[in-house]
Amino acid sequence: MRSIRPKTRASNRENIVTIDTDSAPRIMFSGENFRLEDLPVGTRVIYPKRPMSPVANPKAAIRYALNNPEGMDPLHALLKPGMKVTIAIDDISMPLPVMRTPDVRQLVLEIVCEMLADHGVDDVHLIIALALHRRMTDAEIKRMVGTKIWNEFAPDRLYNHDACDPDGMVVLGRTRHGELVEVNKRAAESDLVIYCNLNFVPMNGGHKSMGVGLCGYESLKAHHTPKGIVDSNSFMDPPKSHLSHSFGRQGSLIEQHLKVFHIETVLNNRTFDGPLSFLMKNEDDFTESDRLKFQGMKWALDKMPFAARREIFMRTPAAYELIGCWAGACEPVHEKTLAKSYEQYSVEVDGQCDILITGIPYISPYNVNSKALNPLLVQVMAQGYYYHMYRGQPLVRDGGVMIITHPCSDKFDPVHHPSYIEFFNRILPETRDSYTMEKKYQDEFAYNPSYVEMYRRGNAYHGAHPFYMWYWGQRGREKLSRVIVVGADNATVPALLGWETAGSMAEAIAMAQGTMGRSAQITMMHHPPIVIADVV
Repeated sequence: MRSIRPKTRASNRENIVTIDTDSAPRIMFSGENFRLEDLPVGTRVIYPKRPMSPVANPKAAIRYALNNPEGMDPLHALLKPGMKVTIAIDDISMPLPVMRTPDVRQLVLEIVCEMLADHGVDDVHLIIALALHRRMTDAEIKRMVGTKIWNEFAPDRLYNHDACDPDGMVVLGRTRHGELVEVNKRAAESDLVIYCNLNFVPMNGGHKSMGVGLCGYESLKAHHTPKGIVDSNSFMDPPKSHLSHSFGRQGSLIEQHLKVFHIETVLNNRTFDGPLSFLMKNEDDFTESDRLKFQGMKWALDKMPFAARREIFMRTPAAYELIGCWAGACEPVHEKTLAKSYEQYSVEVDGQCDILITGIPYISPYNVNSKALNPLLVQVMAQGYYYHMYRGQPLVRDGGVMIITHPCSDKFDPVHHPSYIEFFNRILPETRDSYTMEKKYQDEFAYNPSYVEMYRRGNAYHGAHPFYMWYWGQRGREKLSRVIVVGADNATVPALLGWETAGSMAEAIAMAQGTMGRSAQITMMHHPPIVIADVV
């Protein structure tokens, strides 16, 4: 196996590196493994920022936020004996990978629940705000909230939101744009709702918390549409996002009826540490120890069967740390959250590229603890999330080419993604047109009794969820001229997604240059950790 060549560089380099003749090959995720790729001279590589220093005392930071909120009275001043309180909690879809215990949500919940008890509030329910995501398992919930909270509240007062419960949802009305607003009945009937958010990317939090987390299918239909995705420009730039504006209208209407105290937390990007800390480095800065660690890891992964590799990755939590916590009214809280998120994740980039290269890892928000990153989720990560990892203007210009690395195997988790299997094998062979899918098939899947039952009683994503996953990639499909896959173990899956395959990175780049020209500007986004390109 090729080794990563050492190169002498200044230790304090910028986050953007230009490949030259002495540059080392780059490490790229390819599902449950890595590829080592030499990139052409002149290629621009964008690295995430270094992890920001965590707050010195997370519990103290949380308490300070509760006692010094934005635009509201302190939490303790809102509490009265005998009142009904509902705490809504972000689900397992963030952060990625799951963080080491204690999860920051556990820290928040323990402090909040202690405060409620001290003020004589005992009618308290905790609801996992999962919208149309799959139900979290008992083990997943216990790991996230901690043993103390689990023992006190589960199962009767700690449970998953059920968007399909006919007796568990309340319609509050419609926004001025006609968007239906429905919300969890327990929350709607509470004297106070406390929303515990873990903010991992700028598209989360704010009015989306209540407007999406505790809503139902008919509410999501207002904005989870192909047109809504295309009109959103970037998900990571809320002021320019159609989705964000729709969330805002729905969330504002909710808060006309409900009193909501928001708690938002921001993590740094310390995805890897310890033996894997070398994955946070520029490859040109690798020590001999780093190179040996990577070679040993790559050798072992190459020898393992798929299931074993996946198990190792899923059981390796991230070392994320708390870098900010704010509480109070939705909008001023979220303004501070966004500022801190951009401070950690945003990297200023001078100009667009013609060809964008990125590796697709083993995980997405929608396959945590699943058996595979199925083809629809590979598509979401590429044309949905990674295409949209920008502010200002897209990193890759209209008509540009995206090159990704991933096996694109025909693997699905039948427990988590049953409707995905039908979508992939029945709908995609007929059409890749999102607008046709939305009109012809979405409601059929959404109201399919079997899928409804698997969502409500099992651990399956809602029947409409694969449609939303396809829509997430709509802007990328419309703006990119080609998507080329390196490392695919078959040609069938990429073809069904509308993609091409190449036998090597060099071949993929030559194909892309055939479209964009020999002088095309090539950029690689070095994920993970997350990096958002602030394109100027």
